[in-house]
Amino acid sequence: MARTHQAAFLQGRPWSAREFAALLDSPFSYAVGDARSFALGRVVAGEAELLTIATHPDHQRQGLAQAILERWWEVALAHGATDGFLEVAEDNQPARSLYKAFGFAESGRRVGYYPRQGTAAVDAVLMRVSLRKAESVE
Repeated sequence: MARTHQAAFLQGRPWSAREFAALLDSPFSYAVGDARSFALGRVVAGEAELLTIATHPDHQRQGLAQAILERWWEVALAHGATDGFLEVAEDNQPARSLYKAFGFAESGRRVGYYPRQGTAAVDAVLMRVSLRKAESVE
């Protein structure tokens, strides 16, 4: 996961293998996918957080992120979640489009949250969705 994350996240700091291991050590966290594309989430008190999703650049534009987000959603429901949330960099248009296609809507912002090298930091866009809107996402 760390290698895929590093290849996919060129603007921000990628997560280390140690960070992934620590998150996955929690009984509330889960991962779906494989080395090409994966999502890491956690469910606490009926809410599912999408912690990160990444597709290796060699495998982008093949529908993998959509399939992984569908699987994240299914596992979240299986763990009793009724709502989902995430944050995404304002300048990450591909991810924002994917989330909107799944029904996520902006619920807030963290101004200047993501540092960018050589330019101003960008906002984190907070997004939420009801996971019960549909039993399957199309």
